[in-house]
Amino acid sequence: MAELDTGSSVPDFELPRAGGGTVGLRDLKGKPFVLYFFPKDGSEGCTTEALDFSRLKPQFAALGVSIVGVSPDSPKSKDRFRAKHDLTIDLLSDEEKSVLQAYGVWVEKSMYGRKYMGVERTTFLVGADGIVANVWRKVRTAGHADAVLEAARGLATR
Repeated sequence: MAELDTGSSVPDFELPRAGGGTVGLRDLKGKPFVLYFFPKDGSEGCTTEALDFSRLKPQFAALGVSIVGVSPDSPKSKDRFRAKHDLTIDLLSDEEKSVLQAYGVWVEKSMYGRKYMGVERTTFLVGADGIVANVWRKVRTAGHADAVLEAARGLATR
């Protein structure tokens, strides 16, 4: 799939949610939302990012913006991750990696000369119309959720 960029329509999806049930594009469309992809439940960077988005959830909600995180970990892993850190955002499981691939975030990575497939930490801010308003790739977690909130404020005033 071609890389999603500002102005792209987001691909449809439906994935299992931590705590049960599913969340799909049909549940999110109609209001702006943040869809962020992260490599692994419980890792340091992923925990920081999830805690920051949870901390800012009330401010996003005041703008009418939902926050959804996606990784390839199982729903049970997501349940443990949410419970351990008192996370308040929706976390979705993409064990088959179909959504990760559709959004272009399942990529070849390299560490210590070894190549492997993994999630490139990426965040999409999507307008109520299902069109990408902002994209952050190869995200560094420090301050990231605040930057996304600032962009969401700008989206809300358009």
